[in-house]
Amino acid sequence: MYDELYKAWRKEIEEASLGRLPSDFYSRIGDYLRCIKEENRIPDKKSVRLNLLEHEAQNANRMLEELLRARYKKIIKTITQTQRLPIDLLTIEEAKMGQNFITFSDAYHKFSQDLIQGQTVQAPDETTHKRLVLRFTKSIPAIVGVDMKTYGPFSVEDVASVPIENAKILIKQGLAVLVEVS
Repeated sequence: MYDELYKAWRKEIEEASLGRLPSDFYSRIGDYLRCIKEENRIPDKKSVRLNLLEHEAQNANRMLEELLRARYKKIIKTITQTQRLPIDLLTIEEAKMGQNFITFSDAYHKFSQDLIQGQTVQAPDETTHKRLVLRFTKSIPAIVGVDMKTYGPFSVEDVASVPIENAKILIKQGLAVLVEVS
């Protein structure tokens, strides 16, 4: 995993464009770092292996921080320039977070255009967000809805009502299915 992290870090640092990461990259990195921490709990503090693991953990953390910072800047730049999310280059976690930015970006763009055209602009109220009822097919962490409220976290088979904009994204990503309510 260290080599994969190194290659991803180096590519993001050296290239101007956003690199592609496997969709499960962050979950595997998390597991890798957790394993290193567990191995560092060896009682023999003078072991060479422990010393090497400490250095590996320090290097991995530094590379991960720089990788995350570089990707964040590139993702924001891409979204603001193209007004679309580069889903094919993102991990699952990045795609979920980026969708909220796209929703905000679209709303702000419409707000700006309306204001420039001299239309009266009112702050959206909470009743303008229509909602859909979903049944979750996968566990997901809490999300921030387009109404800026927190929803979740959700487990498999949970049923919840979320704003329609968020519901469409969750359905498209295969994380939930629509529940017909009559």
